[in-house]
Amino acid sequence: MFFDPRDVGMKPEPFKHSVYTALVLPRPIGWISTVSVNGIVNLAPFSFFNSISGEPPCVMFCPNGFKAGTDEPKDSLVNAEATGEFVFNMCTYDLRHEMNATSKHVPESIDEMAEAGLEAADCINVKPPRVQSSPIALECKYLQTIHLPSNKANITNNMVIGEVVGIHISSTMVVDGKVDVRKIKPLARLGYLDYASIEPVNIFPIDRPE
Repeated sequence: MFFDPRDVGMKPEPFKHSVYTALVLPRPIGWISTVSVNGIVNLAPFSFFNSISGEPPCVMFCPNGFKAGTDEPKDSLVNAEATGEFVFNMCTYDLRHEMNATSKHVPESIDEMAEAGLEAADCINVKPPRVQSSPIALECKYLQTIHLPSNKANITNNMVIGEVVGIHISSTMVVDGKVDVRKIKPLARLGYLDYASIEPVNIFPIDRPE
């Protein structure tokens, strides 16, 4: 089948739910911590996240849409732009329930890291804390926001780009000089409400051609 989303949207027959997020997968989860100008910690997962360059290392996340029931931008976007900083925290299989808890919409006056029962750890080069129990965290300096087009009047699409200025790696996740993905068990986002974890049986190398 073929369809043009500009004409029929993301739920043409026979689909009962938006199909797009089931087509580009698996996706890393951007578990982003920020701090408001008033010092309140925000922690939220984003389905659209990735690394976009290596030298210098840069990442992006997309705080699309508005806060539930309002026409206000999401706290992660507001905080990153206002303070110029954010932190990516690796979401793992063991942290799946805490990650899901931080997807809940709560007032900006609530510390979402503490609300989810997560211990905060200080960063070195940025003010937002990292999730202590996450094995990898990337401290980021905000670079820019790219405002993407939208097909709906009540939706905004934004891509926030940041440069990585600090990297935290748990020493327990390093084996023979490499980060061991088998130990980390990173969580990936699939379509709908589905997730996947990296399991050892599914990991294999492929040599590049010379």
